Amino acid sequence: MKPDLSVKIKDITFRNPVTVASGTFGSEGEYQGWVDYEKLGAIVTKTVTRKPREGNPMPRIYETPAGMLNAIGLQNKGIEEFIEKKIPFFSKIRTPLIVNIAGESVEDYVCLAEKLSHLKEVSGVELNISCPNVKKGLEFCAQPGLAYEVVSEVRSVTPKLLITKVSPEAHDFLGVVEACVKAGTDAFTAINTIRGMAIDVEARRPRLANVFGGLSGPAIRPVALRYVYEIKRRFDVPVIAAGGICCTNDALEFIIAGAHMVAVGTANFVEPRATMEILSGIEKYLGERRLESIDEVRGTVKVDC
Repeated sequence: MKPDLSVKIKDITFRNPVTVASGTFGSEGEYQGWVDYEKLGAIVTKTVTRKPREGNPMPRIYETPAGMLNAIGLQNKGIEEFIEKKIPFFSKIRTPLIVNIAGESVEDYVCLAEKLSHLKEVSGVELNISCPNVKKGLEFCAQPGLAYEVVSEVRSVTPKLLITKVSPEAHDFLGVVEACVKAGTDAFTAINTIRGMAIDVEARRPRLANVFGGLSGPAIRPVALRYVYEIKRRFDVPVIAAGGICCTNDALEFIIAGAHMVAVGTANFVEPRATMEILSGIEKYLGERRLESIDEVRGTVKVDC
């Protein structure tokens, strides 16, 4: 008998713990040739904003030895276009849909969450309060008070699963997490990218027009693992782990540290079938050890100190 990979967060049961990180899986059906969307635990959309955004100027992506710098700047066509053009596509897929949203004000977040709360196709909302690539975005994760304000206001307008995406660049990371818990978030995504830069030594100019970009990929995995562990050690709250997850062992590290789910991001660009391979690998790991459920692995890390 196959092991039970299902995961429950709030009132939603996900068929397995493997999902995708926002912004790394296209905006509709781009990965259908490689990934069976019906086998994913959840689908997390590219960030949607209240109004269309053109994003940052080019160049805005640069590959690093152990990952990628990106400064896309939340380019998207806005919430109205998303509801009209994207929702019909996702409505045909029997996989929970998590919509990632970002705003320049608390009012923006509230407006977006309210519009999405009326859609039966949407299972949950992921609050992107930690994007490092826009002028207004990271500040909501910079202080516990600001984080509390945006999460509590969004919580007041939507009964749907509420996930808050947090950044290690917050000066008081655990303080921000605690504020979000008190404000009513149901779960966290940890972590967002970390600001970095690269320089063209011939031109003596930054590789990115935005100068700084968000570093993702294997380079940040140990950092992400540390923060997932820190959250789980202090708070009884579900965490969706993100940050350099490329293979089964990477995913299992996060689950053993306490993560409920794992979001594959940059790896999708390198190996489009990464999610399917990781899912298969987790099932094999449990089967070989005669474990009946993913619950028997989650949070089992042994720490002596």
